[in-house]
Amino acid sequence: MPTTDFSVIGGGIVGLATAWKLQQRYSDARVCVLESESRVGTHQTGHNSGVLHSGIYYQPGSVKARTCRTGKRQMESFCEEHAIAWERCGKVVVATSQSELAALDDIAQRAVQNGVQFERIDSDRLRELEPSVAGVAALHVPETGIVNYRSVAEKLSQLIRDAGGEVHTQFSVEQIQIGQHDVKLTSRSGDTLECDQIVNCAGLYSDRICQLSGTVPSVRIVPFRGEYYDLIPERRSLCRNLIYPVPDPSFPFLGVHFTRMIDGCVECGPNAVLALSRGGYGWSKINLRDLGETVFWIGFRRLAARHWRAGLGEMHRSISKAAFVRALQRLIPTLKSEDLVKGRAGVRAQAISSDGKLVDEFLIQSADRATHVLNAPSPGATASLAIADTIVDRVASPPPLPKNEST
Repeated sequence: MPTTDFSVIGGGIVGLATAWKLQQRYSDARVCVLESESRVGTHQTGHNSGVLHSGIYYQPGSVKARTCRTGKRQMESFCEEHAIAWERCGKVVVATSQSELAALDDIAQRAVQNGVQFERIDSDRLRELEPSVAGVAALHVPETGIVNYRSVAEKLSQLIRDAGGEVHTQFSVEQIQIGQHDVKLTSRSGDTLECDQIVNCAGLYSDRICQLSGTVPSVRIVPFRGEYYDLIPERRSLCRNLIYPVPDPSFPFLGVHFTRMIDGCVECGPNAVLALSRGGYGWSKINLRDLGETVFWIGFRRLAARHWRAGLGEMHRSISKAAFVRALQRLIPTLKSEDLVKGRAGVRAQAISSDGKLVDEFLIQSADRATHVLNAPSPGATASLAIADTIVDRVASPPPLPKNEST
């Protein structure tokens, strides 16, 4: 007989939210979370920018747009209920030249269709909100917020335990055997656990967990490192809240920006460079298996052929502080190199299809006794509670054959 009903692999915010929602849906279910690190929320959850995204950028009608809007409301309510510090501080999306106005208007149109509160403002109003910013126009999005997602993860972990669930740290899943009546999981240290179903929320390793379970993942995870600089304390007044550029529509990331964190610090970044390891928080962190699986895979080679110029620019900004500063000066011209000190870095899991396209939508793949979350990029943290609802629905009513269906 299985020792637990649901085993959630991955103790990031999506995995923890899923375990908590499973407990709410099935009050008598035995639920456990398996986290490979010594604490929950160690990787993507603990290294993101802490923004409560409004949903302004996403394709109207898409799962990502709907889930972001629903998830943001849920996250705000969760933080209020559990006394987690958060703030609805607002942000500006800034067009720094006339050539960006059409793209700014496209974002505004998406905001209207997604139900996001915003105001299109001129340069005078922009200077009132962010005196240091130079721009010809902007969108002011007052409902964007900030929060520490690691605090959310730790609260979810506590709630899971309080409800009778288990959270096992330092349990790195190395083997998965799916049988007719149960699933057997074996850790790197040889510990075993039997369950009725697994939910794979392993983030950077989600495709490998999928493979271990005997299912061919529909995508490959490629790690991208995002690096930050911090404004020195005496120059934090350069940024009042959140300052974003108009993103390049041909590139999936939002560009370097300024983020006031919930603790008052101001982070500048991130860029987006290929990480040489799935846990590669710096250039010196190299894992030959990870690197080989990426660079020799046809999907990545097709991606690189399409975006090599942008990739070289991101690498240049990673290696050269001067280049990074120049990118930031497009938003705040008075910024100087000495205003910045090296900050932290994060590694984001980006799903890529075999044709070399970056998967933009959230992606869940179902199989026998297993549900695999293969893509939960930004706004994954904002939307985590709503993503968890979708996962629980899939667990309760899995799609019909063929088994490797993805949505």
